[in-house]
Amino acid sequence: MSRRLRLLTAVPRGPLVLVALLAGLLVVLALTPVDVGTAVPLGVTFALQLAACRLFTWRAQVAPAERPLWQRFAGAAALLAAGSAVAVLVVTVRADHTADVVPLAVAHVVAFPLLYGGMVLWNRDSTNVADPSDTLLGAAAVLAVVAITDTVLAHTGSRWASATWWQVQPVLLALAAGLVVIGTSVAVPHISGMTRDPRAWLISGGLSADLLGGVCAVLGYRPGWALAALGVVLLCLAAVVRPTPVPRTMTDPGATTIGAFVVIIASIAVLVATALGAASVTAVCCAGIAGTASGIRLLLNVRDLSQLAVSRHEALTDELTGLANRRAVLRRVEELCADRAPLVLGVLDLDKFKEVNDGLGHAAGDDLLRLVAQRLTAGLGHGDVLGRLGGDEFALLAHVAPGTCPEERAAELGRVVHESLAEPFAVGGLVVHVAVSLGLTCHPGGPDGDPVTAAALVRQADAAMYDAKRSGSQVVRYDADRHGDSSGRLALVEELRAGIAGGELVLHHQPQVDVGTRRTVGVEALVRWQHPTRGLLAPVHFLPLAEVHGLMGVLTDAVLAQSIAQAAAWRRAGRELRISVNLSASNLLDTGLPARVAELLELHALPPSALVLEVTETVLLSDPDRSLAVVGALTELGAGVSIDDFGTGYASLTYLHQLPVQELKLDRSFTADLLTDSRAAAIVASTVRLAHQLGLRVVAEGVEDPATWAHLRALDCDESQGYLHSPPLPAAELEQWLACQDERRARDHDLDLDGARPALR
Repeated sequence: MSRRLRLLTAVPRGPLVLVALLAGLLVVLALTPVDVGTAVPLGVTFALQLAACRLFTWRAQVAPAERPLWQRFAGAAALLAAGSAVAVLVVTVRADHTADVVPLAVAHVVAFPLLYGGMVLWNRDSTNVADPSDTLLGAAAVLAVVAITDTVLAHTGSRWASATWWQVQPVLLALAAGLVVIGTSVAVPHISGMTRDPRAWLISGGLSADLLGGVCAVLGYRPGWALAALGVVLLCLAAVVRPTPVPRTMTDPGATTIGAFVVIIASIAVLVATALGAASVTAVCCAGIAGTASGIRLLLNVRDLSQLAVSRHEALTDELTGLANRRAVLRRVEELCADRAPLVLGVLDLDKFKEVNDGLGHAAGDDLLRLVAQRLTAGLGHGDVLGRLGGDEFALLAHVAPGTCPEERAAELGRVVHESLAEPFAVGGLVVHVAVSLGLTCHPGGPDGDPVTAAALVRQADAAMYDAKRSGSQVVRYDADRHGDSSGRLALVEELRAGIAGGELVLHHQPQVDVGTRRTVGVEALVRWQHPTRGLLAPVHFLPLAEVHGLMGVLTDAVLAQSIAQAAAWRRAGRELRISVNLSASNLLDTGLPARVAELLELHALPPSALVLEVTETVLLSDPDRSLAVVGALTELGAGVSIDDFGTGYASLTYLHQLPVQELKLDRSFTADLLTDSRAAAIVASTVRLAHQLGLRVVAEGVEDPATWAHLRALDCDESQGYLHSPPLPAAELEQWLACQDERRARDHDLDLDGARPALR
């Protein structure tokens, strides 16, 4: 304990030293064999309480979080000092033993609300408001203790039983208040923190010592002054000790309900005892008031507990659908896992739900979610749980009957889900069909089953669901071999997020060469990730993750910034190269993209015509209206638009008609079969003719051999791109490659001139 008693900085030494000196003096007066009377100890007590009041006031000023506690302690110390002063005056007039006890007892009774309120508020969460009914229960407890004590005194024939009521009742009230405050100091503020925060022990010990000192004073024992001094010292020490952080607690109606029952039982016991023995008006009145106050507090607790039950229900219920929410689903999964019960957990996501929200409005989307919830609920069996995880994601927790294989139950659950959603929904005046992607995971349970957590099962089902969405399958069951690295993918996503912000993305550039002149006219910027531990990662390892987890926007912004800056640097160096950048589906749904592109072009003084933005037909089909609007805004800037992988989509001619396209990029699947497949050659030839008739240039991708190059030249293709010319290279290596190409063209030009001279002669 002593190792943990560290004092706060800037403690006012004056009041602290004064408390120590006065407490020591009071101990000496209490233990000395010389009779010094009561006036001197009362005067010392007066000064000691004032010094303690000063320390408590200082603590309230420097500790905003505990200000209610120390402000009330300061007020109580001031009242006790006033009681000591009154006792000194009374002692000088009367020599009665009780004359110096009654004023102090009255002061303790008046200080009780302050001490009790401070203890109730100590370590309570700041969102809790001081509850007046707590003080009501405390006062009822005091009256119950008074009733019990008065009954005991009346039936035991104590010498206090013959004293007048104004001498007895203040003392009884003071003793009862002390007992209630001590109980509160132990039960309310630091039930779980008393082993960590020594101040809880100091305050409880200080209040206990003060109560024992009061008992000794009532009985006429002089050592009671020493106990009272010890109590003040312990409270002052708690005021200057550095606190240990303890979690804040919320108000618990259950705790005060127990207290109310205890007070009611005590009141009934007093009334029964009084009825069987000598009547005590004081005991009857106190017991009656205490029972009534506790009954009121009990009714308030019933109200609070009913509201708490409603709040807990709402905390576990989805507001929109009335289903269990994520917290409730996880709790139920944890319960089944703890019982080692077999289960099937599914995560279900509505496909293209965003189109409903965007096309019909969010109200229609909410209606669709409610209708889906009703359909799924009707299809589930007894003991199954359906919950909404958020957005358009639902969770299905299926009960596995004894003797049933979890895998069979999973297959049955998949059939039930798709049969339930097979019929269309009437939403927003339209009939809407809903397709879903369902990921399932099974847990066999049993005493020999591997322990698993609810979060792990949700991750497994989530990984299977994303696999279903990517593959287009309706139902995918979790497979550890295929999906076991889901946690690794999540870690990779977070690393990618940090890598984008930290500048770990790098660009490699693949040349686009004019078929007729062999001159490099442009490059395609291809992103790579220079991972700090895994090395250089190709796009296939991180672009799908970026698209799924909402990182494609910031990633594309980073690629555009680097690409435009690099193209501007080449232009300043005398190389006027177009630079092509790929856009994803999420990029074409970002209406703010054109403005950011315009800012980058202006920042680097790059002509918009030097930038080509490549989009695929599949990307355009994700949301045609919004995609066409974004692409149109980009072309208005003057940037070029290229249809990438042309011929592999579904509506190419439609987009050629609607979009101001400047370029078509033939997919590598056509160029690879150009020399061996007459149908592929016919498609390439017709595409080149169509493009030229529309005023478009054609870039052939995947050119890897001179024969294919020659055939493209014969077909009048404009440009080629592929490993025949160069693999994607970093900017510095590409500049070296371009320099070599310049030298080669210069040599070829000189050879042509030398070969032409004899003919000219």
